[in-house]
Amino acid sequence: MATLTGGSANVQQEMINRRLPFLMLVLVVVALGLLIQISRYQWLPPNVERELQLRGSQNTSSVRRLPAERGIIYDQGGQPLAVNTLQYEIGASPNLITANRKREVAAALAVILGRDEFQIYQQLTSATPWQQIARPVTADVGQQIADEDIFGVVINPLSKRFYPQGTLAAQLIGFVIEDNDNTRGAMGVEGYYNDQLAGRVIDQQVSNIPFQLPTRSDGGQRGMNLVLTIDRDVQFWTEYELNRAIQSTNATGGTIIVMNPRNGDILGMASYPTFDPNNFQQVDDPALLTNPAIAAAYEPGSVFKIVTVAAALNSSTITPQWTYNDQGVITVGGVDVRNWDRNAYGVVDATTALSRSLNVGMATMALEMGPDRFYSGLRAFGIGQRTGVDLPGEEGGILKTPGDPDWSEGDLATNSFGQGVSVTPLQMITAVAAIANDGLMMQPRLVKQIVDGETITNAQLLPAGRAVSAETAEIVTGMMIRAVTDEGGGVPLAQIPGFVIAGKTGTAQIPFAAGYEPNVSIASFVGFLPADDPQLIILVKLDRPSGYWGSVVAAPVFKQLAERLVMLLGIPTDDVRRQLEAGGGVVR
Repeated sequence: MATLTGGSANVQQEMINRRLPFLMLVLVVVALGLLIQISRYQWLPPNVERELQLRGSQNTSSVRRLPAERGIIYDQGGQPLAVNTLQYEIGASPNLITANRKREVAAALAVILGRDEFQIYQQLTSATPWQQIARPVTADVGQQIADEDIFGVVINPLSKRFYPQGTLAAQLIGFVIEDNDNTRGAMGVEGYYNDQLAGRVIDQQVSNIPFQLPTRSDGGQRGMNLVLTIDRDVQFWTEYELNRAIQSTNATGGTIIVMNPRNGDILGMASYPTFDPNNFQQVDDPALLTNPAIAAAYEPGSVFKIVTVAAALNSSTITPQWTYNDQGVITVGGVDVRNWDRNAYGVVDATTALSRSLNVGMATMALEMGPDRFYSGLRAFGIGQRTGVDLPGEEGGILKTPGDPDWSEGDLATNSFGQGVSVTPLQMITAVAAIANDGLMMQPRLVKQIVDGETITNAQLLPAGRAVSAETAEIVTGMMIRAVTDEGGGVPLAQIPGFVIAGKTGTAQIPFAAGYEPNVSIASFVGFLPADDPQLIILVKLDRPSGYWGSVVAAPVFKQLAERLVMLLGIPTDDVRRQLEAGGGVVR
């Protein structure tokens, strides 16, 4: 191995000393370049900073679950009953906001939102990838935050349910409970058809604030629209007449239902008291968030006699010429049944028994039918069963039958005139509608069409069974006409000029633990028109009215509402209709 001599070593050292300043200069230049690059990242212009951060944050963006826009609910004429409006959610991704800006961002948000600055700062310093700062906020607040253009703060549009008709049809439509990302329908069609209305949620990555305030929700698959059988104008007048009746009679509550007996379409359904679905959170009494028309069972009283007479005729137990000797009282199973006026009527036929609303006559028919045929006849009318209407919370009423531990022979007699048996208003009108529809009972429905994009699905008409034969229905219709027009005991306050009405009153006692409350009643009237070609059936029920009798307080409400509806729906009077039919004209 060669060895450096002393002279050679000196030469090499001299060369290193000459190059050292140059190397140090290069190192200084490189260091300065690195410092310049670092400073550029610290003080980038806002638009460059945003672009670079967005590129670098692709793997750190948070995921938000966004609900789909909820379907719209319309009445049968296309009037919106439930729509969507926009509110906004303000959120932040703490990992996208630099540490030296968190206090500044917290201060800016606190001023706009009216929130505590320190609380917002704590959220912005959280280790979680997403923090909800405020929800919901108005478009005005959302715009103020959008104008701040804060990177890492996100504005999400929220679809807010809104009911433009206010309290109109509230118990039918229902409302929507909004709980952060989870929204669900409650009550009414909002609850029953929640799956169809809600659509499908999606997951969305959120990493930056949009440059302008979003004007719609870019959620998942949009919910389906519903077209109801309800007519907004019919519903309005139904509620109007109910509210007027409540005020004039001092009733504590009530229900009115309007149906088309031919297909089961519910045109109007109202109960008092009600609520505003836009502010359902302010309702103190949970009972208000139910629909008494389908959930509040009551003893119907004399309107139930329609069912008893129809069952007796259909079972061939009686004929229109059948008679009995009315002594004013009959004892069955230890129970004394008396006529409502305590009078005896002597020899009475079936039509008079119904038109004069004689309890003894109904009990006599039930005894002659016997339990098997009597209760079989009631079940054919859907008594004791849910109607199957497309609304949540429907009750089936109470019908005790032989074999039940609390049934007695006395029930056979009292049930015949609507005592000791309970129904909902919808059950009662559905049963009587079978008489109007030639004995065929239709399942009531509230939704007419489901619209999914370009696809329209019509709801099926569903017969609920044949309650009685067409012949029996025709006979009972004639008896109901007599019950309204009978000069000796009709219901003049229910009669409408130009129309023959088939109807029946009801005045039911209200049970409590010790029997029946004295001096209070549930007054009702059910009727359909035109009697020979029914297009409307209306049930009026008033709870604890000051007038007591159905013929006095409920029948006039039926008349007032029916007179409005025949004009509104263009139903011609009987004479005009017959003239049109004779001349080959078109009849509605």
